[in-house]
Amino acid sequence: MLLAVVVIGAPMYWMLTTAFKTNREIYSAPPTWIPVAPTLENFGIAWHAAPFGRFYVNSIVVTSVTALGKMLNAVFCGYAFAYLRFPKKNLLFILVLCALMIPEEVTILPNYLTVARLHWVNTYLGLIVPALGSAFGTFLMRQHFLSLPREVLEAAEVDGASHVQTLWRVVLPMSRPVLATLLLLTVVQRWNDFLWPLIVTNSSSMRTLPIGIFTLFQQEGTTVWGAVMAGALFVVLPVLILYLWAQRYIVEGIASGAVKG
Repeated sequence: MLLAVVVIGAPMYWMLTTAFKTNREIYSAPPTWIPVAPTLENFGIAWHAAPFGRFYVNSIVVTSVTALGKMLNAVFCGYAFAYLRFPKKNLLFILVLCALMIPEEVTILPNYLTVARLHWVNTYLGLIVPALGSAFGTFLMRQHFLSLPREVLEAAEVDGASHVQTLWRVVLPMSRPVLATLLLLTVVQRWNDFLWPLIVTNSSSMRTLPIGIFTLFQQEGTTVWGAVMAGALFVVLPVLILYLWAQRYIVEGIASGAVKG
């Protein structure tokens, strides 16, 4: 565990400390692990070098709407595959599993051509709609729903609950840890997404935070690493806060799974 903490934590610590160092101290040898003269100047440089306020708005809108869409997609599809009867259900689920095996990069070109024909380039629709499908989320929720006690669902059916009522009042309350895990994974994926927003947008008014960090490399002849690390903190902190909120649900799910027979 100590080795894992060092391997994972050292880059994070270096990013944090570099954001508070002067450019001269960053290039000094041997390197300093604690800033000798901490400064907040790098945060101002990073914030004004690119429209980070707009980048934040775009990232929040794209991430929140996409995460909500993915969650709804995964919950409804997972419930249907777990509990409903309809023709070719197993075949459709196999197609969902096949979608898991296709790298996202393979879909970039057809998705871009579709978005371009719909005139969605450089719009929120172009950023959001292609990412609303969730094969992994569907698979995860379907497998979780199948693990729930069948007696509880049968009791809801006997009481006359519809599928929507069963999902909302019975299934989802028992699925909070899995929902929190899926939410965290989805938010992290969309928040850090670089390739698709870079391709489908062509103006700074529609670009997101990861591309904002990239612009810090473009606007200086010599990269100001302190500003780059400060920009990286702009990206990391919201996800870190979300994880601190969601971890209790994740731990609750692990603990409850450990004591179930």
